Amino acid sequence: MTRAALPGSQFPSGNLWKILPLALLLCTTFVLPALAQEKDKLWRTLSVTGRGVETTPATLAQVSLGVEIQGKTAQEVQQEAARRSSAVVAFLKSQNVEKLQTTGIQLNPVYSYTNNVQRITGYAATNTVSFRIPTEKAGTLLDDAVKAGATQINGISFVANDQAIASAQKQALKEATQDAQQQADAVFSALGFKPKEVVSIQVNNASSPPPPPMFLRAEAAKVADASTPVVGGEQQVEASVTLQISY
Repeated sequence: MTRAALPGSQFPSGNLWKILPLALLLCTTFVLPALAQEKDKLWRTLSVTGRGVETTPATLAQVSLGVEIQGKTAQEVQQEAARRSSAVVAFLKSQNVEKLQTTGIQLNPVYSYTNNVQRITGYAATNTVSFRIPTEKAGTLLDDAVKAGATQINGISFVANDQAIASAQKQALKEATQDAQQQADAVFSALGFKPKEVVSIQVNNASSPPPPPMFLRAEAAKVADASTPVVGGEQQVEASVTLQISY
């Protein structure tokens, strides 16, 4: 039986079937060692994770404050809360605070219980805002915000500015990379292996954890006669880097 030659082929149909097995054998001969080398490269690796921590001065105070009003009717307390909140926001804008934003608006009934019977005796409205201010100005500003109409100082935390955090992140990444490299060197030295190359780099984290807030709750009458002391601190920036090194 004679096989037809493939269109455009220079080989007779009979010789084509003799050439194909040889071509497949040559292809397999070249591919299998390459796969074996790649597998060996993947298996002979060491993974290490380094950690870096950098501290930077917390020069900004993150403040949360607000207005709480109680009264007989919902409309009454909501209007009064809106009026006072507008005055507080206008004051804060005049002080050029950063990242000023509303963080909460609430209107809730106030209940009383008599002989296990629940009755609505009034309403409470709360409007809260948050903002940032240089730490050295925070004490005086809190006092003036109370004078402007604020009735609550809900919390304050201390953070670094964005530029300082970015610089600290870069330094923390360098420290984490160096830490990972030193760990790898110690392991290879102990085992008598010689490292070849870094085959994988993974940046796991380079962030600044949110600073713990200082929870304060102040009423206007308690802070109006004295200046509120505010002292900042430092903010930590953490980073971790994982290196995969062949040997």
